[in-house]
Parts: sequence; structure tokens; C-alpha cells
Amino acid sequence: MPISVRLDEETKSLLLETAEILNTTKSEILKASIRDFCGRTLKAKRKNPYSLLADLIGKEFSGQGNLAIDSEKILREAFRREK
Repeated sequence: MPISVRLDEETKSLLLETAEILNTTKSEILKASIRDFCGRTLKAKRKNPYSLLADLIGKEFSGQGNLAIDSEKILREAFRREK
């Protein structure tokens, strides 16, 4: 699929130099760059709240299975101990 794009001189020079150094075509550099940029962007945008916290979930365990039910009682006891 042909696509046309206008590049500023700095970007054009960068593209030409990279293609020359890698001994490849400008098209290959552009395709690889687009794949990389779009892949990283989509991966970051597709993250849901769980995936953002996944590495933190389950890291620590209090040993208590009643934290949600008895949270108020547990906090009061913790505050009393700190005095």
C-alpha cells in the first residue's frame, strides 16, 4: 500500500543516514520505526488498572485473612500500639 509522507529536512537526513549505515532502504527503516512506535503506544494504551498493579499484587501477605472484614478493628489496634 503506497503512502506518501512529507519530512522536514532534519528527519529526512536522519532517515537517509540511518538507511545508509544499515545498508537498507528508507522504506524498511520507516516500516520498522512505525511498527516499534505503534507497538509500544498500543501496548501502553491497552493497559487496564489490573495490569498496572499486577506486579504489586500478592507481593506482601499479612497472614490475616480478615483484613477487609475487620479493617476498622485492626487499624484501631495498630494506632493504639503506636502510642
